[in-house]
Amino acid sequence: MKKLLLCLITGTVLFACKEEKKQPSETVEKEVMMNTGETTYESGEWVVLFDGSSFDGWKGYMADEVPGTWTLQDSAMVFNPPKDRPKGESYNLVTENDYTSFVLSLEWKIAEGGNSGVFWGVKEDPQFSQPYETGPEIQVLDNQRHPDAKNGLTHQAGALYDMVAPEKDVTKPAGEWNTMVITVDRKAERGSVELNGELVTEFPVANELWNVMVSKSKFADWEGFGKQATGKIGLQDHGDKVAYRNIKIKELK
Repeated sequence: MKKLLLCLITGTVLFACKEEKKQPSETVEKEVMMNTGETTYESGEWVVLFDGSSFDGWKGYMADEVPGTWTLQDSAMVFNPPKDRPKGESYNLVTENDYTSFVLSLEWKIAEGGNSGVFWGVKEDPQFSQPYETGPEIQVLDNQRHPDAKNGLTHQAGALYDMVAPEKDVTKPAGEWNTMVITVDRKAERGSVELNGELVTEFPVANELWNVMVSKSKFADWEGFGKQATGKIGLQDHGDKVAYRNIKIKELK
């Protein structure tokens, strides 16, 4: 296995030198598919992180309470962007608990032209003003209207943001609910995203293939990005209205 991984890493680096202009997803796509280790984790039971009735288990990033910009509406947690936002102020949510390897299931609904995201491995530290400085993001987006969708497939809904693109667009129109399942399996060294019942994204986790992938992304020189084996789940305030519901997690032990 070590020899295979070394060959993959060497091949990836040589390939990257020749193909610098390609998207990060293109440089790791084959390597991800070849890293087919089966998980040996035992799955825990599903634990509800949000049941629609309260914000128990959640708080603002680097805060003690849930910001007032997040409200409960029709059994969903809804972010309502403020009209007068203080300069530099953000209202991201994070879980109170930390997680390492898991399967996370949730539903999201984005407003027209909206942008948000789901993070994992978020570290709360005064040196990091935003969850995205440490936590990798699975994109939540209105692919039809938000301008970020025109910045490459690695910026569209279901992508591992700026690194691995979804194989296809299976999102429902803005204003409709999408079901998303994110798996981060550090023992098997791989992760995936299912969107509306279809596997759309696969990526390496916690290995040299991950490091090569990050080195070819916008996060290459970010000191804390993707470094946390254990961290918080986060929901992004990107300035647009978004709703989440039916959030549950199964830890892989």
